[in-house]
Amino acid sequence: MEPLTKETSTSNHRETENVEMEKAAEVEVTVIGKHGTESDARDMRRMGKPQSFQRNFAFYSTFGFSMVLMSSWEVQLATATFGLTNGGTAGAIYIYIATFFGFGMAIVSMAEMASMAPTAGGQYHWVSEFAAPGAQKFVSYMTGWLCVLGWQAGTASGCYLAATEIQALFILNNPGYVPERWHGTLLAIALVCVSLFINTVLAKVLPAIQATILVLHVCGFIAILVPLWVLSPHAPAGRVFTEFNDGGDWRSKGLATLVGILSPFVSLIGPDAAVHISEEVRNASKTLPRIMLATLIGNGTFSFMMLVTLCFCIGNLEEVLATSLGYPFVQIFYDATQSIAGATIMTCILIILAQFNVVANLTTASRQLFSFARDRGTPFHTFFQRVVYDIPLNALITTSFFSILLISISFGSTIAFNQLTALGVTALLASYMISIGSMAWRRITSQPLLPSYFSLGKLGLPINVGALMFLALAFVMILFPPARNPQVESMNWSIVIFSGVLVLSLAYYLRAKGKYVGPVKLVRKEE
Repeated sequence: MEPLTKETSTSNHRETENVEMEKAAEVEVTVIGKHGTESDARDMRRMGKPQSFQRNFAFYSTFGFSMVLMSSWEVQLATATFGLTNGGTAGAIYIYIATFFGFGMAIVSMAEMASMAPTAGGQYHWVSEFAAPGAQKFVSYMTGWLCVLGWQAGTASGCYLAATEIQALFILNNPGYVPERWHGTLLAIALVCVSLFINTVLAKVLPAIQATILVLHVCGFIAILVPLWVLSPHAPAGRVFTEFNDGGDWRSKGLATLVGILSPFVSLIGPDAAVHISEEVRNASKTLPRIMLATLIGNGTFSFMMLVTLCFCIGNLEEVLATSLGYPFVQIFYDATQSIAGATIMTCILIILAQFNVVANLTTASRQLFSFARDRGTPFHTFFQRVVYDIPLNALITTSFFSILLISISFGSTIAFNQLTALGVTALLASYMISIGSMAWRRITSQPLLPSYFSLGKLGLPINVGALMFLALAFVMILFPPARNPQVESMNWSIVIFSGVLVLSLAYYLRAKGKYVGPVKLVRKEE
């Protein structure tokens, strides 16, 4: 054996550097060859990630994807009942404004992190890079599970929402129709299958599809808003902006309004969706923050205008909430147009948009699962991270199958299904808090931040802290039941399910902690 001399050591070091430079060059060539930019190649090289997908999403198609996934004004119509019951028209409007600005700080905070590290992993990757070194591995792992389960549950709930809107349309056109739970379940499963078909067979044209649906998202908004203002009787402005409601018997209109925060929050949740397709977006570090801010402003404005319109045109609140059509907004459409055909057309617009919301949800959930599996955070990680024809095929099929399993729960109990899907909101909310908290920690301890095209500068810490304060309040209020003295079947069991998921995730972490090392380890290897 030759003795290890200084020359030999230097030679080995140079060989290692050469190998690393060759690997980095391969990554850069691959990224640019798949329609990425030099900036994309540099980001992927720094994070130690291979370029697995074609970068087919430009600004407009990514904007369409994000706008349609959030579907803020559409969701506002579907969930306004909760806010009107707990808060009334005045409460719903004021809590929306507070949520827009409070959650807006969270979106701006995540936009900065997305510019620093544009990866499909999103929140759990950011935690791995930005959290305290001693907590990076464990906390990023738990955040990864929260993101995966949050998006998986969100896909199932989106399908069920669209399916029950179809049932409402059946009731409107056929008063003799008796809606059964299994009808909605089968319709939801069919929508999952359609979404899987679009995400696989039509994957190459998915960006063009989402860009086209953006047009319907905007035109549909106008097509619904204008008839409501023109044809509906209007409530006095004094009543709309001053009338609160305590339908949950909280004995406090202020508390009732806070409980109603679920409606505006659900309509604005999902700003991280574009992040999870970042490895398919051109010039991602520049494009993502612009998309997130534009989506916040665009969808936030549409949603607020629709909410105000609803409050002015709702008519008798108690009668509308007691409608036999299933969704109060369908009753409002009919009351405004006095035409089954008119109300049907308006409802069909929402159903079509709901279907493509599910398509975007499935895309996002599969990319989140793929990314976490790539970092060995899930069981069977080699299976989930497999890419076929530039799509994470196994992750897409698994997400669809899991959605069908969740939807099938509604065969036995819609309440059980609603409780499980509520996990999606609480899980994503927790992931937002953890990732923004990690960034706040870096700023408080004067740790260096990564360079980025979008930076909050000196406003970073106040915005991060403000976002955390709002998210903490929202997290607590979303766990409240809909009424002060709920029955067992109407109790909000989200916290129990949420805790159970954390325990199961912890159990797998202890069993497989040798496999998951955290994305930051790959970053350090490349630096």
